[in-house]
Amino acid sequence: MADWVVVVDDDSMNVQMASLILSRNGLRATPLKSGKELLKLVSEGNRPDLILLDIMMPEMDGFQTIESLREVEKEQGFQEIPVIFLTANEAGKAEMKGLALGAMDFIRKPFIPEVLVMRVKHIIELKALQRDLASEVEKKTAEVKQLSIQVVQAMADAIDAKDTYTNGHSRRVAEYAWAMAERLGYDDKTQKSIYMMGLLHDVGKIGVPDAVINKPARLTDEEYEIIKTHPVIGARILEKIKAMPTLMTGAKWHHERYDGTGYPDGLKGKDIPEEARIIAVADAYDAMSSRRSYRDELSQATVRAEIEKGRGTQFDPAFADIMLQMIDEDKNYDMREHVL
Repeated sequence: MADWVVVVDDDSMNVQMASLILSRNGLRATPLKSGKELLKLVSEGNRPDLILLDIMMPEMDGFQTIESLREVEKEQGFQEIPVIFLTANEAGKAEMKGLALGAMDFIRKPFIPEVLVMRVKHIIELKALQRDLASEVEKKTAEVKQLSIQVVQAMADAIDAKDTYTNGHSRRVAEYAWAMAERLGYDDKTQKSIYMMGLLHDVGKIGVPDAVINKPARLTDEEYEIIKTHPVIGARILEKIKAMPTLMTGAKWHHERYDGTGYPDGLKGKDIPEEARIIAVADAYDAMSSRRSYRDELSQATVRAEIEKGRGTQFDPAFADIMLQMIDEDKNYDMREHVL
């Protein structure tokens, strides 16, 4: 059966055009003219695969609609339906508010048909991967409380695919974090748990617009604020996997800093979960030793100096020292993007 998309827009021409484009590309499209119609549809037990929701609508705007939608879903015990906002507003504040309310992406109006179809299908595929991941975990018995490596790696690859310049980032971070955990003497179960957290630490980037992730220049302050929403989005996704309640730890807190100046919660020192402190070092190392959209990979000497500089401020000193040891043993600078 074709994936089902509901298009909500008070402009008849927009809603008809979007529905026609989606229908011609193998998707089932239902046009609605208001947020109230959408809430009625969902309240009756209907579960579309994705909602395209206009922000500027009379009576109930897109922000009010998504807030009410989440309440209805909670009452009915449903998982959240992914929402992409349709907007003609160029303001970054609107995007920040939408992402905070749980939107997955934004599409500008007037929309380009190919972009509309590509983004809709991309989000549906990513949500399907998330459901598969949750399903895989829920099937595990109490004694086999492990995620399928293959499923998690597929999810990590889907996340990295959003960023043209950091292919394989999640796997490398997971490998580095696992190597650090091994050197710290953690048992096999803990090592594997940290590896899983590393694979999924950036899962929240599913909710960050591609244009922000792949911008070939420094981000504006508003764009940086959008990027900073990804830990909370990631935690929201992973906390639904009830069989592994700690899985969201790396995703939520890998951007906290040891001195308390990080985000999203400003945690300090040992208040930051240990796994997140390890992943923070691994993540920073890979970011510096890989190509980015705005620069080439940094030299090994530069990377080492930055890790050293961040001891006690950005990083837990004990974990920074483990990474410095790994760098010093890597005589040929093999531990970087093109190797793993």
